[in-house]
Amino acid sequence: MHAIAYIRVSTDEQVKGGVSLPAQEERLRGYCAMTGLSLVSVIREEGVSASLPLSQRPGGAELLRLLNEQRADHVVALKLDRLFRDAEDALRQTRQWDRAGVALHMVDLGGTAVNTASAMGRLFLTMTAAFAELERNLIAERTASALAHKKRHRQAYSPTPYGYDRAGAALEHNPQEQSVLNDIKGWHAAGQSFHAIARKLNADGLPGKNGGKWHPSTVRYVLLNTLHGASN
Repeated sequence: MHAIAYIRVSTDEQVKGGVSLPAQEERLRGYCAMTGLSLVSVIREEGVSASLPLSQRPGGAELLRLLNEQRADHVVALKLDRLFRDAEDALRQTRQWDRAGVALHMVDLGGTAVNTASAMGRLFLTMTAAFAELERNLIAERTASALAHKKRHRQAYSPTPYGYDRAGAALEHNPQEQSVLNDIKGWHAAGQSFHAIARKLNADGLPGKNGGKWHPSTVRYVLLNTLHGASN
């Protein structure tokens, strides 16, 4: 009945008391005391996004190491999104834990605690992981749609794209940058590579946005920006 508690906040969440590290730890310690689990470690992950796979987070790597050393057979987290955001990652990792005899406990799943030691708990895990990924995809779609709307209506967005200046909430043509942009399109249409175009722009002393140097990736980004008309 040895358990490891995992608590995490991302940068934006650090100011929200409801998911703060102390609040999570208090909840998890209370749950372990109530269920008879003995905490061997509390892993704190601060300012780390769930979009980063568990194995690539400092605390996540420590959690996996302790489990591989068989220091515990239970993992306790407030919610699934403290550990995972991608459904595939969550299901793959928890299947490995199942085979190793490690149960995952989610203390606050709609007000109810669930653990994967039971068939019903496994079902809830699968559904929760799927909905978490759906939420992330919906957010990405809404963000992409909002950005496309701004581009169509020449509304300002961050960062200000090459060829334009910000005028309040609108984008206005920057004549000098528009001229360079037309040259870039012409060179690319003539078959010049991103590397060659970047070298030419730097050699001619033409700065990028905010005075920076040109790189192949910068040239590619400018050419593929739908604001200017996509170029392949």
